[in-house]
Amino acid sequence: MARATPAATPYDALVEDTFYLTVGIEVEQRLLPVEKGVSIRPGPLLAPGIGVDASGRVYGRPERAGTFSAPVQVCRGRTCSAQQVTFVVLRNVPWAPAVLTFPGRVGERLYGSITIRGGPAGVPPAFTVTDHDALPEGVTIGPDGQVGGVPTTPGVSRVPVRICLAGNCAGVVVTLIVI
Repeated sequence: MARATPAATPYDALVEDTFYLTVGIEVEQRLLPVEKGVSIRPGPLLAPGIGVDASGRVYGRPERAGTFSAPVQVCRGRTCSAQQVTFVVLRNVPWAPAVLTFPGRVGERLYGSITIRGGPAGVPPAFTVTDHDALPEGVTIGPDGQVGGVPTTPGVSRVPVRICLAGNCAGVVVTLIVI
């Protein structure tokens, strides 16, 4: 007997409902519905300078710091329900990468963590490898900045990584030196 999956409730219609942004930095976010075939009904600004379109793209530049909460309409056909979305807009606090070079040895476990200095307190950065082919065989860099794995060949690898902190993003190069 097949069992039907229950429809999402208004409280879990979106994958993520809290977003961290930085004053004055263009937003690159998207509201992602939990279910397929669901659309977002655009409405008024969600926070000063921030709106959403029918595709769920959040757009604009936050105009002032603060926490802003507003409902968005999540629709399946003609039936819509409100989903509360929160934007935590932080003032622009400068930050910089700190540790970007990691030595290792072939056949030995590599441990490390990309770190940053500065930035708003309590907001973890997100790390994205932008060219996975640049990683040496056996090594990974996670979305939390953890560098790990067991390198299989010696050499120097320069891996491009994008670091984002509350929407404030920068590209860096992580150097892995394997002997």
